[in-house]
Amino acid sequence: MAGNDENIFLFVPNIIGYGRIILAIISFYFMPTNYTIAGICYIISGLLDAFDGHAARHFNQSTKFGAMLDQLTDRCGTMGLCVVLCYFYPKYMFWFQLSMVIDISCHWIFLHSSLLKGKSSHKFHDLNDNQIMAIYYSKPVLFTFCACNELFYASLYLLHFTEGPILFNMGLFKLIAYITAPVSILKTIISLIHGYVASINIAEVDKTERETAKSADLENLKFSDQTYVFYCSN
Repeated sequence: MAGNDENIFLFVPNIIGYGRIILAIISFYFMPTNYTIAGICYIISGLLDAFDGHAARHFNQSTKFGAMLDQLTDRCGTMGLCVVLCYFYPKYMFWFQLSMVIDISCHWIFLHSSLLKGKSSHKFHDLNDNQIMAIYYSKPVLFTFCACNELFYASLYLLHFTEGPILFNMGLFKLIAYITAPVSILKTIISLIHGYVASINIAEVDKTERETAKSADLENLKFSDQTYVFYCSN
């Protein structure tokens, strides 16, 4: 039985998360010079993303801190890789910058709106009510999108050093980049949809809070008027 003194920071999935962060930092350090070490650390960090979720369910240690840690590690890992790609492919720097901005901002506002959702009685637009989004959030589809997105950026990174084995008269990494590029672009579009819906939800929270505040001010004004009338009548 879990006690009141349990340390959230030492939960198994969170310890795995710390390991992911350390591996990502090592990967960042070696990315400009040693693609072997960088690639191994980056891949292991990515693979551990699946294990921390299983650990959270197995040990009944799912926490908001763990969920945030997981999201931040994912986003920062991809961002770190994109920063290096800006250096390797300066001609396409703008597109890598745009990708990073969309990824970070849309995930941040969507997570923030999810927290606000539980604090507002106003109707929220739920992405899961949309059939397309319901399909997107199914585990096989979501995994495919995330994996292809990572493979796209990873293949561009590796292409800077080597084309890899030749398949169908084309280097393996270039072939992977061509195959995964459309999925990566589609994932970016879906991120924009998340950001749009989250913006609407937050605006609805603002509207509800402003209406509540106005109602409270009106009630206070009515009470003040009634009090004034009472004293004047006496």
